[in-house]
Formats: sequence, structure tokens, C-alpha cells
Amino acid sequence: MLQYLKRYWVFCLLAPLFMVGEVAVDLIQPALMAKIVDEGVLGANLQIVLSVGIQMILLVLAGGLSGIICGVFANLAAQNFGNDLRKDLFSHIMNLSFEQTEYFSTGSLVTRITNDVTQVQNMVMMTMRGVVRNGIMFFGGIYMLYRQSPKFAMVTACGLPFVVLLVFFFLKKGGPLFTIVQKKLDGVNNVMQENVAGARVVKAFVKEDYELNRFDDVNNQLYSVNLRAQSLLAFISPAMNIVLNLCVVSIIYVGGLSVRSSGSVTTGEIMAAITYVAQILHGILFMANISQTFIRARASVDRINEVLRFDPCLSDGAMIPDNRSGSVEFRDVQFAYPNSSGKPVLDKINLKVEAGETVAILGATGSGKSSLVKLIPRFYDTTAGEILFDGVNVKDYSVAELRRRIAIVLQKAELYSRSLTENIQFGKPDASQIEIRTAAEVAQAHDFISDMPDGYDSIVTEGGHSLSGGQKQRISISRAVLKDAEILILDDSTSALDLKTEASLYNALRKSKPRLTKLIIAQRIASVRNADHIAVLENGRIAAFGTHNELLRTSPIYQDIYHSQVREEGEPT
Repeated sequence: MLQYLKRYWVFCLLAPLFMVGEVAVDLIQPALMAKIVDEGVLGANLQIVLSVGIQMILLVLAGGLSGIICGVFANLAAQNFGNDLRKDLFSHIMNLSFEQTEYFSTGSLVTRITNDVTQVQNMVMMTMRGVVRNGIMFFGGIYMLYRQSPKFAMVTACGLPFVVLLVFFFLKKGGPLFTIVQKKLDGVNNVMQENVAGARVVKAFVKEDYELNRFDDVNNQLYSVNLRAQSLLAFISPAMNIVLNLCVVSIIYVGGLSVRSSGSVTTGEIMAAITYVAQILHGILFMANISQTFIRARASVDRINEVLRFDPCLSDGAMIPDNRSGSVEFRDVQFAYPNSSGKPVLDKINLKVEAGETVAILGATGSGKSSLVKLIPRFYDTTAGEILFDGVNVKDYSVAELRRRIAIVLQKAELYSRSLTENIQFGKPDASQIEIRTAAEVAQAHDFISDMPDGYDSIVTEGGHSLSGGQKQRISISRAVLKDAEILILDDSTSALDLKTEASLYNALRKSKPRLTKLIIAQRIASVRNADHIAVLENGRIAAFGTHNELLRTSPIYQDIYHSQVREEGEPT
């Protein structure tokens, strides 16, 4: 974490320096008060009371100003530190592969980038203000107390070991609990996110009570662990106050004996000594409270570093070929998902798609269709074999350049809480309104957008819940069509469209993007029958490859799919 503070070393240096000025004033004040009592009040010298009083007022003003300036610099350092750390953490998460992000839950990543960073940010703030202030107060108080009276210093020294033991005991017991607290907070965030995202499913199945009980369970776990940690640490302050009061009583007793026996100690010195003891022990008490912040921050630092230690597992090539035709070739490709049983999802895939071709991929659920196309933009890397894009292995490309040249529409239409225009131009921010409208027309989205009150300026609600499934798919397709890409991948992204709208979409694509290579995954033969070639997948292998008519003559699997859909849809054979 220090690398983030080095950028603001000036603030980190100035904040403690001004804090020294504030603490110095606090340490001088008891000695001045003793002088007022002994020489001014008991000595009946009003001049001393006035002159020393004015000095104290001026010192308080100077100390207060130093404290304000210290707070400004400490805030600048801590807020900039948190801002940079949060941005770097988010950027790191965005650059992780699917394989790595799936290691963490979504709720856990949200907790780490918000609550955990805030805990570390608070630690930075407390270090520059609280640690410096109370550290100087502790050692400075001991020094000033010793100057006032070595006897009082010895009395205080007898109480310090008890204070240290108390702090050590409670922090050792309470420290590990804060790591558990953060993990329980992950659980609360996970349940909350799942229910907000899946609110319609919960309501449709009347599972509100079930989800409420589920939330109560994880929330009670958080409450229980947090209560244990805070209850344990709550004993620190009362225990320290007991020690403080015993030290004060002892100083009054020792001071009273000295006054009666020899008069070596004055009333003002006893008052100053009591103030210094309070400063010393309160400094320790505050350090104990700061230790809680450090413990929580240490747990948060470990959780943040756990994410930052994940280097992106996708090696980033540097090649940016001039050839932009859009051909794709799979050579002996094998793939198994990480942390799976090891059984390949895809096995010995050999497939070549020429530039400008439309190739459809058909197969039963779980046959590996989506897994196949996810390998092209390197959402995952092949286990064996290679994928060539324009004759170059995809692993040799810059990942950013590779993905810029591929437009993909996934099974689940992902929309964002912004206008339809912003959603469509997501892959091409500088697109003109004419280009946006043209892409929407190709995707058969222009008509329903025009019927909306605000047209293209209509705001999409979170998750796209203000749109139907078919509308969301057409907006997603518009976004992909607008992108300046060589390959368009439609991963079962027309499933919510009726056959007429789907046919219009494919006709518009052929006319507007004749040179665009298209890979279409579909469940319906009606969606793929006009493709140049159709690949039939079965159990992760290509069982058949050819045109619609060829497969009807040669592929039993294709024939079964075709005839089952003919019976369901009532199509003529």
C-alpha cells in the first residue's frame, strides 16, 4: 500500500509536522496552568494570571490552527490514497480473465473495492493524525511529568505495564474476528445483489419470505461476529479508565504526603501532574482504539492484495496485423473449464470459416456451442490446439486489439442504466446519430425505439427491466452491428425474436454487412438454414458440417432436429 502514499509524500510529511505543533501546545498548557495557580492565584499576583493567561490563549489559537492544517493535509493524503487504490483495484478486476474473476463472488469484489478500501483509507488518516498525536502525547507527557516530579513519574510508570497488558490481551483476542466480519459482509452483499438482480424471479415464484429468511441468516451471522468483536474491544476503555483513576488517586495521595511533610510539591504541580497522567493514559487509550482500526485495515489489506496478486493469466501479445479480412480457423482445439473435473467441453475441433462467410453452429444444450465462440475473443484460452484469426494465432494478438475486431452478442442481453443511444454506441463512442439509427434499423430495433416517448434518449432501467426480452436482444445486436468489426458472433441472441423479425434481421445483415464474417449459434433450424455452412456439435465434437440441404441428406442428428422442429412448428418439409 505504500506505493500509493509515495505519490503524496508532501501531504504525508506536512500533516505530522503540523500535528507536532498542536501537541506541543497541549503539553505546555499544564505547566503554564501550574504557574498561574502557584504564582498567580496562591501568590495573589494578578499580573502573572493575566500575562500567562494571554500566553495560553495565543498558544491555544496557534495549536488549533496547526490542528486544522494537519487535518487538511491528512485528508488530502488519505482521500487521494483511497481514490488511487480504488481505481487501480477496479482496473485490475476489469483486466482479470473470467477464470480469475469467477474465483471471487460478485459480492466479495464489491466489498473489497468499497468497504475494504475505506478501512485502509481510514487507517492512513488515523496514522497521520491519531498515531502521531498520541505517540507524541505519550512520550512528551512522560517527559514533562518527569520534569515536574520524578515521584509522579514513578507512580505513573507502575500503572503502564497493566495498560500495555490490557491492550495486548484484548487486541489479540479481537483481531482475528475482524477478518471473519469482512467475510460475513461478503455474504450479505452476495444475497443482496442476487435478490436485486433477480427480483422478478423472486416475485414470480412468491419466494419473498424464503429470500427474507436467507438474508436474515447471513445478516445475523454478520451481527453475531461483529457483536463479539466489538463487545470484546468495549472492555478496553473501562479497564483503561480504572487504571487512569488509580494513577490519579495515587498521585494525589503521594502529592498530599509531600506537601504535608516537606512542601517540596506545590498544588499547581499536583494539578499539572494529574493533567499529564490523563494525557499519557488517554494517549494509550486512543492508541488502543487506533489499533482496532489497524486490525480491521490489516484484514482489508490482505483481502485487497489477494485480488491484486492475481496477475492476468491471459498473456498479452503485441501483434496488430494489417490484414483485416475476418477469417477464423480452429486447429485441433481442446478446451476444459478451469476447476472442472478435467473432462474437455470441446475435443479436437477443426473448423475453418472464410472471410465474409456466415457459419451457423447448431447442437443440443451442453454440446459446447457457446464455449466454442468464447475462445475466439479469448474470454478463455484453449487447453490444446490453436485458433487463427486472419492467419495469426489469437494468443499473438494484443488482447485489446483482438477484441476490438470482434463484435459479440451473448446469450444474456446486458444493458446499462443509461440512454438507448449510449447503450448502442457502447462499442463506438464517436458514432453519429445516423450510424446509430442505421445499426438499429438493421437489428430491427428502430421501430420500437421510435414509438417510445423519448426515442433514442429513453433511459434504460437497471438491468434493462424496462424492455422486453426481444427488445433487449435487438438493442444488444444494434450495439454489435455498429461496432467496426470483422467478425460478428451471435450467441443464441435471437431466441426471443419471432421468426419473421429474425428473418428480417438476417436479410438486413446480409445487405448492410456483406463482407462481415458471421458466426451464429442457434437452437432453431429456421434461424440457420440460410447460412453458408452449418456445423453440428455433439458432445464437444463436430458431428457434421455442410449446407442445410447437404446435412438433410447426410446427417442423422441434423435430420432428427429438423423433423422434430417441423412437427412442432408445422413447417412444410
